[in-house]
Amino acid sequence: MRAIYWIGLSLVATLTAGGPAHRANGDELRTDEAAVRAGSQQDPVASSWPGFRGRDRDGVYRGSIRVAWEGLAPMWKKPVGGGRSSFAVAGGRAFTVEQRNRNEVVAAYDVMTGLELWSNAWPERFSQWMGGGEGPRATPAWADGFVFALGARGELRCLDAGSGRVVWRTNILQDAGAKNLRWGMAASPLIAGDAVIVLPGGPRGRSVAAYDRHTGKKLWTVLDDKQAYVAPMQVTLLGVPQYLIVSSERLIGLSLDRHELLWEFPWTTDHDANAAQPVVIDDKRVFYSSGYGTGAAVIELTKTGDRFAVREVWRNIRMKNRQSSSVLHEGFIYGLDEGILACLDAATGDLKWKGGRYKHGQLLLAGQHLVVITEDGELVLVAATPEKLVEVARVPAIEGTTWNVPAFADGILLVRNTEEMAAFDLRAGAR
Repeated sequence: MRAIYWIGLSLVATLTAGGPAHRANGDELRTDEAAVRAGSQQDPVASSWPGFRGRDRDGVYRGSIRVAWEGLAPMWKKPVGGGRSSFAVAGGRAFTVEQRNRNEVVAAYDVMTGLELWSNAWPERFSQWMGGGEGPRATPAWADGFVFALGARGELRCLDAGSGRVVWRTNILQDAGAKNLRWGMAASPLIAGDAVIVLPGGPRGRSVAAYDRHTGKKLWTVLDDKQAYVAPMQVTLLGVPQYLIVSSERLIGLSLDRHELLWEFPWTTDHDANAAQPVVIDDKRVFYSSGYGTGAAVIELTKTGDRFAVREVWRNIRMKNRQSSSVLHEGFIYGLDEGILACLDAATGDLKWKGGRYKHGQLLLAGQHLVVITEDGELVLVAATPEKLVEVARVPAIEGTTWNVPAFADGILLVRNTEEMAAFDLRAGAR
């Protein structure tokens, strides 16, 4: 039955592939700009989870959730294509990228029922057995009625969120003259005003690239870094709005207006495997962590005139985020230290506690609790307290190795891996 199911899905994806927009050579581009304008008018619903790890990419859900999990079971559960993408959610729809047979596929699902609403596909297949098998890695981004999806080999598409129709497309690796990374393109696109920010890692000033989100026209490129697996973020530090980027060799602050280097901090890891998101502690301090024995550090920025300076506040190996990201709550950092949940004091780096062998899963912060999806596909609710590890509840969720980051949509928790996806009703007061 599973094979028949996927043959059907592949046929649907193939029929909805392509569209009126495509890229030819260089910067030549055909777009349906009218569709962009119309789409933004037709979809006034604000997204509660517009991209990777939420609105601010900090892994924090700011609504209330149900913490009594007795009898908690999925609202729905169904097969999903391969890949390590998470969900972007808007207007009751969840968008993700999957591998279906020989196609990469962007699919839209109804959040409450799991019903597939549309899919858009292109011929591509990426596989890296040490990096989680086959399939795309990056999570789509949603903005104003459009979905921006990135494939594992650099295919970037702007799709109408209502229909899945292609508005424009390009390939960021080809545009930048860049080689793909060992584990594929994993840095989710960032929507910043009218720009889509991506990280192809090209040489000669083409490491970071911005495209006009309405037309797909290339706006600017900058830096020469080989990139890693970290999604770009837009933050404000010392009162200066900037892009926060982690390449394979350093943390970078990049000005929004001139796209110039504001500050940098060296950071290298074995296999160039920087994969966790930075955690902004306050307006001048940033936490970062990597696995493979690298550990964690907090850096502090100072500013004199237009010049930034960076100093290391502390560094240790008590938090090693290999492929999951930490969260910040009331001055304490919670994260998976090579698969074991740990709590650090953000000010000093002191270890408060360590326990809970959840392997290489993922976690989000919701209110006073951590919502953890373990590598084995279980959901665990943990109190976000520095006193000790308090596991509040644990329920089965999905089958198979689970490295994908969960997503929240108005109290509905969405989880997936390379085999299954499911939704759980965690709305406060839900039964």
